[in-house]
Amino acid sequence: MDAHHVVTCFLRNDGEVLLGRRSDAVGSYRGRWTGVSGYVAADESGKRSEGSPDGEQHRDPERAARAEIAEETGLDGAVTLVRAGDPFPVEDGERRWRVHPFLFDCASRAVDPNEEIAETAWVHAPEILRRETVPNLWTSYDRVRPRVATLRDDRTHGSAWLSMRALETLRDEAALAVAGRADGRETAERESDDWDGLATLARDLWTARPSMAVLENRINRAMLAASEEHTPAAIERAARGAIGQAVDADREAARYAADRLPARVATLSRSGTVEAALRRSDPDAVLVAESRPGDEGVGVAERFAGDTDVTLTTDAAFGSELAEWDAGALLVGADRVLPDGRVVNKAGTRSAALSAAEAGIDCLVVCASDKIARTIEFDREPRESSEVYDGDAELSVANPTFDVTPAAAVTAIVTEQGALSTAEVGAVATAHEEWAAWD
Repeated sequence: MDAHHVVTCFLRNDGEVLLGRRSDAVGSYRGRWTGVSGYVAADESGKRSEGSPDGEQHRDPERAARAEIAEETGLDGAVTLVRAGDPFPVEDGERRWRVHPFLFDCASRAVDPNEEIAETAWVHAPEILRRETVPNLWTSYDRVRPRVATLRDDRTHGSAWLSMRALETLRDEAALAVAGRADGRETAERESDDWDGLATLARDLWTARPSMAVLENRINRAMLAASEEHTPAAIERAARGAIGQAVDADREAARYAADRLPARVATLSRSGTVEAALRRSDPDAVLVAESRPGDEGVGVAERFAGDTDVTLTTDAAFGSELAEWDAGALLVGADRVLPDGRVVNKAGTRSAALSAAEAGIDCLVVCASDKIARTIEFDREPRESSEVYDGDAELSVANPTFDVTPAAAVTAIVTEQGALSTAEVGAVATAHEEWAAWD
């Protein structure tokens, strides 16, 4: 019997995923929990996807995934694809499936379920291990969930986003240690399920991106909270709590920054906290630098286009455009704030901040206080030279991911604790040193 191709989609918001309990209106697995799922069924083009059974018409799996999200949740306009996992076979009695897993980030929790879903719940992903689900639901999640490589290889997202992925990885691995791996599930890659194995994972997570202090601080806080009990269960609970603390801190920092923003705001690169502050303040106009290499600023400009007056400019012109465009403030994020008040952020921040200072324009750095580093060390994370030059001439290429902005060029570092002075930044750094005591 040929396998039927199906999609299983996980929508993620603030570190939790959406599960739905299947209703009596469906033909199989009634009452069981699942992600957004459905057949990779025929569309109007009549094309068959590669590997589909004879006689069964298929859409492209991603297209099917997006259609199911629209039908079952109404959240299709709020999702961004994060990862498509490798498909895998599932056999359940006479039923044979080929499952295509997907993970989407979702900007909203306003679910509008159809008749196939009896109820929905936003939960931490390890709840999949503890609920009655459709077959192999954890296997689907396992193929798209974050891991150390997610942090190491990502050059698109900001450090706050990556810190959430680090905490999710720690949470999921701790939950697997609690649940046990020898239970017939295809679960995870790691073999160590005790405190020492998870402690090694914790170190691997924050050393994957050493320039980003928030990874180290948030992982350290979770591990310190779990250190007295010294068990995988304690690590899972602490990681869940740290995810909630991170969401609250990032949201509060954005709120404080939004209250300080004028009608015309300039920004660069990509920061979730910066975007949240801009959404909250709703400025009349936004100036965005393209933010090479990576062009993260282009995506930011596209997301705000239509909601406000957006001007996209080159990195080379950004410094002069701050004054010519009549910016009221420069708003940037941070990947690392040093104890002396210097700010490590996407390359181009330093020149923009110095240009703003020369023009008398406020430079506001918005970030959770978790981004304040314990030490003054930092890593500029050199990128591939081919992004700048791939010719044959004998020359050297400088292509750093980050640069360092002097404290004197920063008007305020705005966190969930409000605007911090240089002395207050140093005090937070001292507190973060204490979080590292678990190791």
